[in-house]
Amino acid sequence: MLDKLVYTEKKATRDGFGAGLLEAGKKNKNVIALCADLVGSLKMQPFIDKYPNRFYQVGIAEANMMGIAAGLALSGKIPYTGTFANFSTGRVYDQIRQSIAYSHKNVKICASHAGLTLGEDGATHQILEDIGLMKMLPGMTVINPCDYNQTKAAAIAIAKHHGPVYLRFGRPSWPIFTPANQKFEIGKAVLLNRGTDVSIFSTGHLTWTTIEAAKALAKEGISCELINIHTIKPLDEKAVLRSVKKTGCVVTAEEHQRHGGLGDSIAQLLAQKMPTPQEYIAVNDSFGESGKPEQLLIKYGLGVKHVVRAVKQVIKRKKG
Repeated sequence: MLDKLVYTEKKATRDGFGAGLLEAGKKNKNVIALCADLVGSLKMQPFIDKYPNRFYQVGIAEANMMGIAAGLALSGKIPYTGTFANFSTGRVYDQIRQSIAYSHKNVKICASHAGLTLGEDGATHQILEDIGLMKMLPGMTVINPCDYNQTKAAAIAIAKHHGPVYLRFGRPSWPIFTPANQKFEIGKAVLLNRGTDVSIFSTGHLTWTTIEAAKALAKEGISCELINIHTIKPLDEKAVLRSVKKTGCVVTAEEHQRHGGLGDSIAQLLAQKMPTPQEYIAVNDSFGESGKPEQLLIKYGLGVKHVVRAVKQVIKRKKG
């Protein structure tokens, strides 16, 4: 399976969101969009051109946008809110908690420019805590797709899901390696490669990084089972436990703080059901900084070499 994980082009996951929003709008007339003055960044223009009467530009008023979305949901609409991840969560957490999550309103919170790969905009915009913030809200579904195709499929799928959703995606062009015609199932992990020595669970941009690392490790005779966790909440517990039972050790990889992200979700599950050696690939209690996305990933320990090192370390721990 590993040799089939290749790409022929790169495209931003935010482009996938724009394409998915348009398709969701075609399939369901109740899908509407709101944006906080970032139409170009969120790739919403095709939806606006097709459905101008189903779009609301609220300006730089993110808290107000969440309140409007909650009200529209009460009338049977399926609102998709759009702004940067930092403004989609940290800036409006009170409004999301009180007006959306508490009453389980059918609002889709769509957040672009997440993580370090926002790049040159720097630490004030590179939110690395958003997954933790959102997954702690009762009833909130949290999705972090890995490439253009998966993001498009997710944006379409969430329209059919009743309840609040946090959909996270990014800014830079990234390898496209999942099928264009994939069926996206909320809460279902995707097996990318079968392996026997270690289970690597990844989400978002770091999924491609783990693929590159697994290819390098294969040359050294290390067999990696690769599983893409696009839905962090609800977590596909059966897939995690099935894989870990076979391999006996775990590496988790995410473009997020190690506290509160995918790694912690898996660690909590394993602590309860199957205690297992685990290593984290994540930002270690630090804010980001301005820089090129690829350089930042390396500096903050999220590169291919860091995954390779973590795999070797966790296998060593497994062997005692």
